[in-house]
Amino acid sequence: MKQFLYETHLHTSQASACGKVKGADYIDYMKSKGYQGIIVTDHFFNGNSCVPYNLFWKDRVEWYCSGYEDALEASKGKDFDVLFGIEFNFRGDEYLIYGVDKKWLLDNDDILRLSREEVYKRVHQGGGVMIQAHPYRDRYYISEIILTPGICDAIEIYNAANPDNENALGYHYALELNVPMTSGSDIHFFYEGAMGGMLLPTRISSPSEYAELVMKNDTVPVRVLDGKNEAVTDITELTVPVGDPTLPVKYGR
Repeated sequence: MKQFLYETHLHTSQASACGKVKGADYIDYMKSKGYQGIIVTDHFFNGNSCVPYNLFWKDRVEWYCSGYEDALEASKGKDFDVLFGIEFNFRGDEYLIYGVDKKWLLDNDDILRLSREEVYKRVHQGGGVMIQAHPYRDRYYISEIILTPGICDAIEIYNAANPDNENALGYHYALELNVPMTSGSDIHFFYEGAMGGMLLPTRISSPSEYAELVMKNDTVPVRVLDGKNEAVTDITELTVPVGDPTLPVKYGR
């Protein structure tokens, strides 16, 4: 059966302060890497966002969605799928949200004031899922690792921007929780090297379809390297930790 490769964790320069590539410029590059589609997951306003904070909520949302919308427009006629997602931050613990859309953001203008549990409830009410991204990441802006087993539907076990051991720890955390696993490049710019992605059994036309496949475990998290898609669960260095977490671990809600 033919499988379709999708990038699930991608940032544009139009909404993510750390992004280096405009949404429209990703299409040909990602196609050349063998991807059938991308899910644009720019940092939301409580993360590393470049959207001005002093605008009306509607204008902020319009700005935030511009990278995705430009990518969608550029994909027309190129047999390439572009879908919408969100990367949402609390206290260094970040979540990939799939299955909601711009209207959901416009309707939830109080979301930045909500707790993790409240955001999780809103996401589910909107038909979406919430996946903890790179749970064991150690970066200068993170003071502690916050794990939230009660408010995540799946775990990102492979993040191409993470060291192998951090990914392996994430894999074992997902096993412990017995939840679905995902993979993504966390791409911010063009580069050569290992990337991430999800192999799907069919093409998808909405983030809700992606969320449904993930929750049914009808997907394969892969590392993309040298033109090959290898299941993350088959790669020793990504599944066998060689060290403990490098930051204090705290369990949150």
